[in-house]
This record gives sequence, structure tokens and C-alpha cells, in this order.
Amino acid sequence: MWVRDAMSAPAITVTEQTTVRSALKLLDENRVTSLPVVDDSGRVVGIVSEADLVREAIMRDPRRQLIPAEVKDVAPPQRVGDVMTSHPVTVSEGDDLADAVDLLTTTTVKSLPVLREGRVVGMLSRRDVVHLLARDDERIEAEICELFRADGVDWLAEVDGGVVQVSGPADDHERRLAQALAGSVAGVVAIRVD
Repeated sequence: MWVRDAMSAPAITVTEQTTVRSALKLLDENRVTSLPVVDDSGRVVGIVSEADLVREAIMRDPRRQLIPAEVKDVAPPQRVGDVMTSHPVTVSEGDDLADAVDLLTTTTVKSLPVLREGRVVGMLSRRDVVHLLARDDERIEAEICELFRADGVDWLAEVDGGVVQVSGPADDHERRLAQALAGSVAGVVAIRVD
């Protein structure tokens, strides 16, 4: 399965000149956790996350201190360019989804800008992967059976917990074809061919 099969598109982007306040509103309105930062030609120059935007946005409450803390006359960062991560981890839309999931689960990165020819076309987040894996077995089964019919084969597919059991392929070539077709359906976690 490819990254394009799971990503959210189109990506909601900002520039380095976008205000922190505007970026916070975009995160909130679109229920996303990060935004790719692009230049005038649409190329990724960074990424800004919730953590980047809120890190210095809340001032300490002076009522909490026994001796009130001195309120510093320092304004928090105003532009995305002041708080963004300049070297974002990215993936291409044609990358293997398993490799992208490895990045999402072995690093602190929660979402990845998805690129096509250097330009952002979507975002892949942990939430997108959860959504993909939570698909109903019946829907997965129906899509696999439709692929089998479209390819002119009379095989049976049953799905339980995202695991596909295929019956009918007669030789190694047909088994590989069944695996390729079933493996292209979102939500499939394993394939067994009789």
C-alpha cells in the first residue's frame, strides 16, 4: 500500500510569514496537529506543529506565585518562521506506507508532509493510519471481491480483523496476483492464500 492511499489531501499549508495566531486557527478549524510551511513556489521549507505554536504562547499566571513574578516585556513569536522546524521529515506519495508508519512510530514525528515532485500534496498522520486500519471488514471484503471480479477471476475473499483469507488461486502466479490485489486495499493487515 502506498502513502497516497492513506494520506489526507489536500494539505493545509502556511508560509513563514503566516502569523502564529492564524496558524493556531487553522490547526483548530481543521483538526490537524501540524502544517507544512511552503515557499512561494509551493516547496516545503519547514513544518510547524501544535507544540511549536503553543510553546511560548501562554504567559505564566502571576497569581500562582507567592511573590508575583516580574512580567517580562517580551512578546511571544509572531510569525510561523520564528517557531517552525526548518528541516522536516517528508515522504513521497509513492512511498511504501509501511516505511512511513515506521517513521511515525519510531520518531517523535506525528505527521509527515507528502510530496509529489517536491511540492506538498497531502499529509500523513498517525490518525490517518488509525482511520485506515479501523475500516470495516465488510467494506474491505467488498473492495477485494470487486477487484477480483474486475480482473476476471473467481476467487473468494473473507476478511476478519483486516486479515484476508483468499481461496481459489491455483498456482504461484495466481497466488501472487491475489496477494497484490488484496494488498492494495486500504485496511488489509495480512493476507493468507489457500
